[in-house]
Amino acid sequence: MGLAVFTFCVIFLLFLSGGLLLFYREVMLQRIHAIVRPDGEREKASGVLQNTGQALGGVIERLARVLPKSQAEMSIAQQRLIRAGFRGDAAIKKFYGAKVLLPVLLCVLVTFIGVAQANPFVAYLMALVVGFLAPDFWLGRRIAARQAAIRRGLPDVLDLLIICIEAGQSLDQATARTSLELRLAQPAVTDELNVVALEQRAGLPRSEAWRHFADRTAVDAVRNLVSVLIQSEQFGTSAAKTLRIHSDTLRTQRRQRVEEQAAKTSVKLVFPLVFFIFPSLFLVTLGPALIVMSESFKQFLNR
Repeated sequence: MGLAVFTFCVIFLLFLSGGLLLFYREVMLQRIHAIVRPDGEREKASGVLQNTGQALGGVIERLARVLPKSQAEMSIAQQRLIRAGFRGDAAIKKFYGAKVLLPVLLCVLVTFIGVAQANPFVAYLMALVVGFLAPDFWLGRRIAARQAAIRRGLPDVLDLLIICIEAGQSLDQATARTSLELRLAQPAVTDELNVVALEQRAGLPRSEAWRHFADRTAVDAVRNLVSVLIQSEQFGTSAAKTLRIHSDTLRTQRRQRVEEQAAKTSVKLVFPLVFFIFPSLFLVTLGPALIVMSESFKQFLNR
């Protein structure tokens, strides 16, 4: 079985090398051009790296065709990728290509390390399972990190929206201005606000554009914000006053969340204290006394 797996890995690496050479032709031409004309080496090097990444991406996209998948599964994966910030058309192909390529690479790694010598079936099965599920775990952590960044940066974004609205701009203009001003400080939130502004420029109603914002992020604070903005638009109340109240509420909730986590710290410290610190403390304090007592009992029994 080990010989068959090794043969399969060698054949796969040969095909992969051939694909890399096929897509690497343009990179080689750019290197030759860089040698002939050495000016602008920094820009040429960045172009080489970009083309290499495109070549690898093309190989991974072609590997995605190997994995069978339904339309509903692709729709769920596309929604998860959008929540993680990957909106490109090739993101879904690269995701499924990684689910095909990573198990093969782990099988090759297991073969060369020698882990599969004891139990080849279990080793290769674990490599395949871990390689297949690793992109899903990575994507889940990326979604959670992006949602946390959106949750943290939303009060600051609301403050700038309030300033823009009170300066005389409409909500649409304030959204576009905020996405432009805070793109370096809060990139996750401003990226979504930029999409909202583009959808509104394309003719989508404001309520629908903000609902899409809530659906893309799947953050409770954003859903509450969208519902508050829609109600403010329906009842004709001041958007600046509504946003200020909501911003203060978000900061209060964030402070309460931090206080809750601080209150849970004492409970979470019980298990490390019981299993790690107390045994060491008992050993240090009672160890010498136990040694003296054992020696005293030995002397008493010898008499």
